[in-house]
Amino acid sequence: MKYLITESQFDNVVFNYLDNQDFFTMEYGTYEYFLNSENDEYAQIKFNKMSHWCTIEKELMVEIASFFSIEYHEAMSLIAKWVENKIGVEFNTVETQSDIIVRYFK
Repeated sequence: MKYLITESQFDNVVFNYLDNQDFFTMEYGTYEYFLNSENDEYAQIKFNKMSHWCTIEKELMVEIASFFSIEYHEAMSLIAKWVENKIGVEFNTVETQSDIIVRYFK
């Protein structure tokens, strides 16, 4: 059975999926990180407030692409839109990277 939905409805389904991930956000210096938990040292998403660059963990992009049967660039674009909506900023550049390591010192 096939269903027809609009692009904005599809976007909202992906955004709801990302909302349900319950990311922990942390700010450190000029960066905002989206982590799976407070003690996680690997960020799923990293945003630089100065350059407006967003870096998305490759595994997250692959997870979204495979779960929703979409191309990688579409997954990256949807994740970026979701982050833009969350923090209220438009990005200059969006890229993927494996193992975004978050190091913070007290």
